[in-house]
Amino acid sequence: MSFNISLSGLNAASSDLDVTSNNIANVSTTGFKGSRAEFADIFASSPLGTTSNSVGAGVQLASVSQQFGQGNLDFTENTLDLAVSGEGFFVMRSNQTSSDLSYTRAGAFQVDQNGLVANSAGQILQVFPVDPITGIVGTTSLTGTVPLQVPNTVGSPQATTDVDININLPAAVSPAINPAAAGGIDAEFNAAILAGTTVSPDTANYHNSTSATVFDSQGNSHILSMYFVMTNDLNNSWEVRSTMDGFPMQTGAALFPATLDFDAAGALDVTNSTTGGALTFDAFTLTNGANPMNITVDFNNQGNTITQEAQGGFSVQSLSQNGFSTGRLDGIEIDDSGLVRASFTNGQTTSLGKVALARFDNPQGLRQTGNTSWVETVDSGPVIGGEAGTGNLGLIQSGALESSNIDLTAELVNLITAQRNFQANSKAIETANTITQTIINIT
Repeated sequence: MSFNISLSGLNAASSDLDVTSNNIANVSTTGFKGSRAEFADIFASSPLGTTSNSVGAGVQLASVSQQFGQGNLDFTENTLDLAVSGEGFFVMRSNQTSSDLSYTRAGAFQVDQNGLVANSAGQILQVFPVDPITGIVGTTSLTGTVPLQVPNTVGSPQATTDVDININLPAAVSPAINPAAAGGIDAEFNAAILAGTTVSPDTANYHNSTSATVFDSQGNSHILSMYFVMTNDLNNSWEVRSTMDGFPMQTGAALFPATLDFDAAGALDVTNSTTGGALTFDAFTLTNGANPMNITVDFNNQGNTITQEAQGGFSVQSLSQNGFSTGRLDGIEIDDSGLVRASFTNGQTTSLGKVALARFDNPQGLRQTGNTSWVETVDSGPVIGGEAGTGNLGLIQSGALESSNIDLTAELVNLITAQRNFQANSKAIETANTITQTIINIT
């Protein structure tokens, strides 16, 4: 009997050594969760027997229990390195068409040959679909997750239709200029229109100017220039002339499409100003095959109006337009809620998705599948999906990896303990053998 008891002790100590060795071997494995060997005694007695004089039958390995404590965060320079501070797991699929989900804490991701964000094992990171502009999640169901796709470009070019400008025109301008005077800016524009050529107005024929880069339907850039002429210094009146790549622009065939009037306080008088401070040009025909450009210049956009004040002189406070060319990917950023945004060389940004997280009521019941991944089991309970920052899922740290939660010092001590247990059980077998040999030698 004692041989069997000691043999069970040897097996238990060997299992303890195996578990400890596996922990030590994975001390540098990203996202690894250590395990603990748990033992139970073996006790048997007959239904009619008593326990007061029964001896135990040894020990057995009851469970190898996974320990899902938080590992330390190691910071890196890779944006796609992700770590979870909380109970959440990253949600993965083996391929784009697979319906089977796996879960991991190892967030060392990269972009594969298809532009998908995946780990070194080829598993694809799943995200909740979001509105590209607002970043609002449409659904938090894990069945509705999609692969995180990193685009190389941002869609098709968008032609400029609106230019919003906020400037200050100087109040102390003298003298006023008559645009229609001989040799004035009107004559320069008229001559250019008749000849079909560009115009470069004489600086003596206007007071101030500014330019904006705009885009056509093919994504080509053009220069929209605006020339401001103080025509009546007593009534605070200005007129605007505009060119596209140097060619005069018109409104209803008029050369003087915009009049800007200011009140005594220097604020834009939208009642007397042309179209309330918004200037819509006639369609401007291009020679590069792109669609004609239809542009409105708004001097009174959402309360950001131009002013006429002495302090600061002529200055451009803001100048924006809604067109863009095709852009190349410039960078990826991921915030602590898991929202993934891509920025492009044309100044555009778009939301690509929000990293999906999952948790379980009993994570120790998850089944390990290798590559630091787990799958759902009956013991783990059903998966619960959600966004980072909700419930106990935790927050996502971009540019960081979670190290293993192994305490190397404790594991080395446990290694010594397991070794001593093995030696003690070996000694017990040796002692039992000596006793048996003595009995045999009595004869």
